[in-house]
Amino acid sequence: MKQYMIKGGNPLVGDVIIAGAKNAALGLLAAATMADEMVLIDNLPDVDDINAMVDTIEESGATVSRMDRHKVAINGATTFSQTVDNAVVRKMRASYYLLGAMLGKYGHAQVALPGGCNIGSRPIDQHLKGFEALGATVDVNWGMVSVHAEKLTGAHIFFDVVSVGATINVMMAAALAEGKTVLENVAKEPHVVDVANLLNKMGANIKGAGTDVIRVQGVKKLHGTEYSVIPDQIEAGTFMVAAAATKGDVTVKNVIPKHLECISAKLREIGCEILEFDDAVRVIGKGRLKSSKIKTLPYPGFPTDMQPQIAVLLALSKGTSIVTESIFENRFKYADELLRMGASIQVEGNVAVIKGVEKLTGADVSAPDLRAGAALVIAGLTAVDYTHVDDIKYIMRGYEDFAEKLRSLGGQIAEVETEEEIERFKLKTRIG
Repeated sequence: MKQYMIKGGNPLVGDVIIAGAKNAALGLLAAATMADEMVLIDNLPDVDDINAMVDTIEESGATVSRMDRHKVAINGATTFSQTVDNAVVRKMRASYYLLGAMLGKYGHAQVALPGGCNIGSRPIDQHLKGFEALGATVDVNWGMVSVHAEKLTGAHIFFDVVSVGATINVMMAAALAEGKTVLENVAKEPHVVDVANLLNKMGANIKGAGTDVIRVQGVKKLHGTEYSVIPDQIEAGTFMVAAAATKGDVTVKNVIPKHLECISAKLREIGCEILEFDDAVRVIGKGRLKSSKIKTLPYPGFPTDMQPQIAVLLALSKGTSIVTESIFENRFKYADELLRMGASIQVEGNVAVIKGVEKLTGADVSAPDLRAGAALVIAGLTAVDYTHVDDIKYIMRGYEDFAEKLRSLGGQIAEVETEEEIERFKLKTRIG
């Protein structure tokens, strides 16, 4: 099983190029299947979740051409199956986007209940509420979600909670519904806007993405186009935090600084120097940072997907910090792993009290989920001696060339599988 071995102590210095946004790309791939013409999507991140989604779309019968590592062409005209049920998709949360895409195009779909990281309950009730409002019937049996409609008709839908997945899913179905749909209390995340932009380029009529209300005027069909995925806000934020934690100096390139404001503001608050450019952000970590209070919120608030990473930074900052998680109830599973590295963290419900320590020490830790795994890697890069991170399959779901990019910045990290490879890494880094 693949693992990361890390020797901490080196500040990260240099430039890093950010890949396309995984969360946006998953929705874009589903939307691409809704046209009976070729849709070319560029700047796809080469990560496990994206590759699983592309394979699933191909298995449904759609014509899929992988142009290169980051570009794929999809033509939904040849799709012969609206049932998606395989072991890979069950582990991937975003498989549910195929429900909205297929329901909108064909009037029916059957998709395995989604899996993904174990960070708490993430029900799809808002998705199903939206489909029913459009006129679909919904059945959940034997681990499958089935939706069917003789005709989809526009409706006024108010979501009980802000949900990125439900916003994208219902928006896709509504794009091909008859009449006008109004979606209220919707998610405003950049990847919601990205999916809306692609659908509009395909001929949809969607207005208001990025605000509280999205209005969709249904069209009869969608057509082919070309589209490039936005940069990944969370990958960028992860490298920004890694730079700060290691007291480094990193310029994060191919980003939209506006999408990173919530992260940049918090890093400035605790003592980092942040310089913004047209498509880049430079982070300079200076000395020991200050404590802070953080509460995760829907965009444009502080993202839940950055909470574990910022917690590592706060674990090394002066004073006591408070982190409140308002999105997922199991997001603090990494705390026990950081305790093994010498952190001082006390979790009570959805609140973590973090007392800053001078240093972390290397340990054997296990990644409980995608973002927590990235956080443990950051902790390892700051720690004294060696850190061994297990279960990196989670990290590989969402970060392209993570170890390679960290090495290019001076981080000492290697992907290993055998004791021989571990010993070789230790020998090399001792000599180095």
